[in-house]
Amino acid sequence: MSNVVKIGLIQASNEADGNESVSVHKEQAIEKHIRLVKEAAEKGAQMICLQEIFYGPYFCTEQNSKWYDAAEEIPNGPTTSRFQALARELGTVIVLPIYEREGIATYYNTAAVIDADGSYLGKYRKHHIPQVNVGHEGNGFWEKYYFKPGNLGYPVFDTAFAKVGVYICYDRHFPEGARLLGLNGAEIVFNPSATVAGLSEYLWKLEQPAHAVANGYYVGAINRVGTEGPWNLGEFYGQSYLCDPRGSFVAMGSRDQDEVVIGEMNKELIREVRNTWQFFRDRRPETYQEMTTLLP
Repeated sequence: MSNVVKIGLIQASNEADGNESVSVHKEQAIEKHIRLVKEAAEKGAQMICLQEIFYGPYFCTEQNSKWYDAAEEIPNGPTTSRFQALARELGTVIVLPIYEREGIATYYNTAAVIDADGSYLGKYRKHHIPQVNVGHEGNGFWEKYYFKPGNLGYPVFDTAFAKVGVYICYDRHFPEGARLLGLNGAEIVFNPSATVAGLSEYLWKLEQPAHAVANGYYVGAINRVGTEGPWNLGEFYGQSYLCDPRGSFVAMGSRDQDEVVIGEMNKELIREVRNTWQFFRDRRPETYQEMTTLLP
């Protein structure tokens, strides 16, 4: 297995107005992202990650039960199955962030991990669920209306090309899970996101490179682009990027274009950085117990 792996990050706009039906959103967005995944594979990408809940708008800016119909079972839903076939056809690993339904009406913000032979390896459920007002028109990140907090821990998936961890959007503000992904063996962590200018943009290029440095792995950060009506929550500012364990940007996308961002990860660099900065060796977990207690 080569130590050099080509990574594809897909950022895209949502083209249907939020007043359209769920089925219209899913049909248009899935077809668009299939084209973009194929473009990434043509450019040599061996591992590809899509943006948070890729098959529609960022609907959490409103609280509307209509969007519950967008959720699917994982892995038994149609979208996971379709992208399993695509991964098998292209020989690529795909990290597929979709809205998950479990049972009758339990919902999670989830990413399925599909190996290069099309096999389903497992899923990560977003742990940290925001409930944040943005602007003065009732817009916000009203995710507690749609998602339960994740309950599957911080798994790392041993794919054909690298060991993969997943963090989703708001998770990136919490270093604890990022550390656990490193301790669990991640060589690259993907963070599919939907985040707008004016709230957290100043953190976008700060926090995740810091996670990469602190844990000695690559981070692939993905953000959508454009504005989405009728809500106009703000500008999704793109700038999807791959950064290395030194915190350096390997590749970065534009602010406002649908784009396949391609960059290379080198596993030898992971080893070199970890041998230099022995953060895992020098941890003192026996002194961190207060972190697991509830404080006022």
